Order: sequence, then structure tokens, then C-alpha cells
Amino acid sequence: MNALIFGKYDPKVELTDPGLKGYINLDPRLVLHTQGRHSKRNFGREKAHVIERLANNFMRSGTGGKVSGKLIRDRGACGKKTKILKAIEEAFTIIEKREKKNPIQVLVQAIENAAPREETTRIRMGGVVYPIAVDISPLRRLDIALRNMGIAVVIQSFNNKKTISQAIADEIITASKNDPASYAIKRKVEIERIAKSSR
Repeated sequence: MNALIFGKYDPKVELTDPGLKGYINLDPRLVLHTQGRHSKRNFGREKAHVIERLANNFMRSGTGGKVSGKLIRDRGACGKKTKILKAIEEAFTIIEKREKKNPIQVLVQAIENAAPREETTRIRMGGVVYPIAVDISPLRRLDIALRNMGIAVVIQSFNNKKTISQAIADEIITASKNDPASYAIKRKVEIERIAKSSR
């Protein structure tokens, strides 16, 4: 089966991060909507297509983040997966025009750059809680990168003239260039900085 993503983009791209190779699923698919068949007890998440997982992270409800002190509670995209997939397709068109590259490759670079390698956890010894640095599993690295990209898009497009597809394109491009202007890169740097101080 030689299906192109959205009928335009070749899913055969280069992954440079060896840890994420088995977890970024880019299998050729005609439909990027599996209706949650991989969601049972967190097993099999790596079988879900990475673009579908990205779309799931854009459909956020509740607190998405803070903009000038206001909590964002946006329910505009919840349950509207087709709408979000259409926005991702439009974002890929914007990326292709601006970067002159395969947008799938740009997305993979963004995920690899935004995935933190170390974080902190708390352990209790003698009634005292200590934060210690731990390595992150590849699946969690991917989860954190996609979640932060989703929050960034909600923050950028909430009560703003910028459309969701423009916000998606901007976040993916800035993260692929490892630019600190990207929310996902900023969060990764912060997580790794806290972990480094807890070693």
C-alpha cells in the first residue's frame, strides 16, 4: 500500500532520534481516524498515527494555558476531529509554501526537537520528599512533545485573529528550527533545566 498522507505528502521521512524511531508511527494510511481503538489502558498508543495523535492534542478542553493572566477554557474544537484534521492539512500547505520541504519531515524534526530527555520525579526518604532527575521513556517523550505543541496552538489561536491552521504551522516551523520562540521548545528547556538542577 503506497498511500500518501492527505493524498499529497510522502510519509517516508528520515528520523534522526534513535529513541523515537519505534514510536513515531508514519505508516501509510488513507484515513487518520482510528476511533480510539489503540487507547485501551495506554497500551498500543505507539500504533496510532502520529498526525492523529497530534490532532487529538489540539482538541483540548479545560485549561489549555494562560494568556496575560487569563485561564483559557476553549471547547471550540472538542469532538471535531474532522475539523482539526482539515486545519492540519491547511497548516501542512502553509509549511510546504514557507519551507519548501515535505511538511511531514518538518513535523518529525519539530517532535524530535521538542521531546525532553530528562525530567524530575519525587522520592520520599525518611519522611522528606526529594526531587531527583530521571531519564524519560521514548513514549513519554513523544507524549510531552505532542501535548506541549497542542497547548501552544490553543494559546496562539485563542481570542486571536490568527487561525488555528496558521498557529499549527507557526508552532511546527519554530519547533523544527529549535527556536526558543516555540512554546514546546521553551517547555522542554525548562523541564531539562529543572532536572539538571536536581541531579
